[in-house]
Amino acid sequence: MLFAMIGALIVGASLGLFGSGGSILTVPVLMYLVNMPADLAIASSLLIVAGISLFGSISYIRRKSVSWKHLWVFGIPGMIGTYGGAWLGTLVDSRWQLLVFSLLMIVAAVFMWRSKPAEHGNTQTLNYTKVMFEGLTVGVITGFVGVGGGFLIVPALVLLAGLSMPVAIGTSLLIIVIKSVVGFFKYYAVMSSQNITFDWFVIGIMIAGGVLGSVFGAQLGRSIATDKLQKGFAVFLVGMGLFVIIKSVL
Repeated sequence: MLFAMIGALIVGASLGLFGSGGSILTVPVLMYLVNMPADLAIASSLLIVAGISLFGSISYIRRKSVSWKHLWVFGIPGMIGTYGGAWLGTLVDSRWQLLVFSLLMIVAAVFMWRSKPAEHGNTQTLNYTKVMFEGLTVGVITGFVGVGGGFLIVPALVLLAGLSMPVAIGTSLLIIVIKSVVGFFKYYAVMSSQNITFDWFVIGIMIAGGVLGSVFGAQLGRSIATDKLQKGFAVFLVGMGLFVIIKSVL
């Protein structure tokens, strides 16, 4: 359980710093440190990340680093897509889910590395149709692989919506909350019908440890320049993507 707590702290720090990475870190922690089956780990990670992200978003809300317009324009279609994606995710082997997810992480990293960071938002050029479609697409993908999806949400908000990295992160955390809750309840409904029991104690421990880590991550993020944070995020995505590919193959 000690290793699970350490893993939870890292998950929280990732969410607080990058607005992403929580689920893809949570799943390995649950699988390899808590010995939880892959399908149950994927489902449980959604609720864990939702809880951590909700707390982590508080500091961004206080600093007004959240775009509420983008939250709903991106988030509502994302919720719909997540529900459908979660349904699809219950029909395939979890290894394929993780493999697809890792490849998408690497693609997103390339776009984030090559993109010029936006220091100030450019919300006037918001293309509602494009952002809503992106939200729906990201929702399907993230529901399918059972994760919060910040690795796609943050790049979409920066590249498509013109938000600065800090605002994109704050907005991403709240989008992750609403999408993850929807995805979790879909997995929960399916797994409960199969008499699969969730470990609520482990879920609670992971949320508590993640909340502590998110505080540290958010404070650290405020001291890092936007361009460095964006490139660091890209490197982080590549590293985690390669890690998941290796674990999926072995």
